[in-house]
Amino acid sequence: MIICKTPEEIEVMREAGRIVALTHQELKKHIAPGITTIELDAIAENFIRQHDAIPSFKGYNGFRGSVCASVNEELVHGIPGERKLNEGDIISLDIGAKFGGYHGDSAWTYGVGKISLENQELLNVTEQSLYKGLAEAKPGERLSNISHAIQHYAESRNFSIVREYVGHGVGKDLHEDPQVPHYGPPNKGPRLRPGMVLAVEPMVNAGMRYVKTLPDNWTVVTVDGKMCAHFEHTIAITETGYEILTAL
Repeated sequence: MIICKTPEEIEVMREAGRIVALTHQELKKHIAPGITTIELDAIAENFIRQHDAIPSFKGYNGFRGSVCASVNEELVHGIPGERKLNEGDIISLDIGAKFGGYHGDSAWTYGVGKISLENQELLNVTEQSLYKGLAEAKPGERLSNISHAIQHYAESRNFSIVREYVGHGVGKDLHEDPQVPHYGPPNKGPRLRPGMVLAVEPMVNAGMRYVKTLPDNWTVVTVDGKMCAHFEHTIAITETGYEILTAL
């Protein structure tokens, strides 16, 4: 069941989203060669709690971290640990914050120091695919128009879209209906309505689209070991289009 939020609920979600965006802004200051992913996790948890929110992911289905920290060929759900970042790495940080009973959710992929032109192109295309999808987020349109726009843009640049992991509704629960695939034909699925809140989060691989889960039962990596990126915003459908809730 798709739950449309009231204006009052969306107002609370704006604050949850703002805290997520501020946390990204804070972590970006610390991303540098030599820092560990567990250090970034501690910074994020402290920052979120200082803003009267709680980390959405902490303890979620047993997840140990406050954020998901996925490096290089790691796509999503990377567990923060003692891994040190190196010059030229890329790191995807997926951050959730619960404020006033509602969640905000956003992921971004960052370069560590100077990165290769190939990795920068991967980041650019993945970010742009997100915004190509969001451009289709209009009341009355079908949900899969978002999906199709993302896939078309990424594949037109010779990158691959991951199919096993999708976006989702957001609200009192971190994951709500509907699922938001990042691939597929246009003009399918439910019609978008004002009050819907969606996390749209394309995951793009430099090589083949296939992924697997490591023995820790969390970390998802590309099967071919090539780089991948992940960009996500939480948006609310409005009377005329959409509003990004996880941007400053």
